[in-house]
Amino acid sequence: MKIVLLDGLTLGADVDLSVFENLGEFKVFETTSKEQRAKHIGDSEVVMTNKVIIDKEIMDVCKSIKLICITATGMNNVDLEYAKQQGIVVKNVAGYSTASVAQVTFTLALSLIGQSAYYDEFVKSGSWSNSLIFTHLERPFFEIKGKTWGIIGLGTIGKEVAKIVGAFGAEIVYYSTSGANNNAEYKQVSLEELMKSDIISIHAPLNEQTKNLITKEQLSMMQKGSVIINVGRGGIIDESDLAWAIDEHAIKAGVDVTAIEPPSKENPLLHVKHKERLIFSPHIAWASVESRRKLIELVAKNIIEYTKN
Repeated sequence: MKIVLLDGLTLGADVDLSVFENLGEFKVFETTSKEQRAKHIGDSEVVMTNKVIIDKEIMDVCKSIKLICITATGMNNVDLEYAKQQGIVVKNVAGYSTASVAQVTFTLALSLIGQSAYYDEFVKSGSWSNSLIFTHLERPFFEIKGKTWGIIGLGTIGKEVAKIVGAFGAEIVYYSTSGANNNAEYKQVSLEELMKSDIISIHAPLNEQTKNLITKEQLSMMQKGSVIINVGRGGIIDESDLAWAIDEHAIKAGVDVTAIEPPSKENPLLHVKHKERLIFSPHIAWASVESRRKLIELVAKNIIEYTKN
């Protein structure tokens, strides 16, 4: 059995891929452009992809494909309907990154709330050494305890975040993007009510219900100085409107995902005036070492299960 990984660079150089060598003839490409897909896939039966698009065009060219393993949860890079028509099995992985995403959610939130970058620079620049007093109170921070934390998307990750928020002593409210989630443990509210929370975190997928869910209208409802964290998908928040909210409405934002990744140099979030109100991470919330190791295990399991059928 021939197995090919089309975008190994997305999994990191520090993960062990030897498990796939034990399953067949295994080949890895760091990246694969649209034009390189047919050449890289060749006569492989199993195609592993994170973001490389596997559509009708490439399935028609590469007739040997029997199994597509998506090294992620989202499946929008594969034409699922056409794969089904062609008898091609498509498998994704889920549940591998819950702890990682939850942890990065708090990394971003606490960095913004605690003014970490500012205070770090205050000390390293020598300003504290030159101070007349033992402390520095020009950038006040607030406690999470007693505040309201709103969660958009109370799925597996959202629930993990809620559990941790509870330990901080905040009130938890949530908005169900599908309208189908009725969790008795936490208070469900409208999106308008949720936007009034002191801290908001987004853990929803990008779909018809969530695309541009949050625009200037919703951002205007937020309190000045409140925090919004997006570790869901970039297209959920209108980026131009978020840039406006940061500069004109004094909102603080932690952003791990953008609508187009990597973001273009023209992305409005890269040009905000108040950069201290914005903290970025490059779509790494999912990618702890443990998370990526678990992902590899689950993909290997999918291939093994396929071979048994």
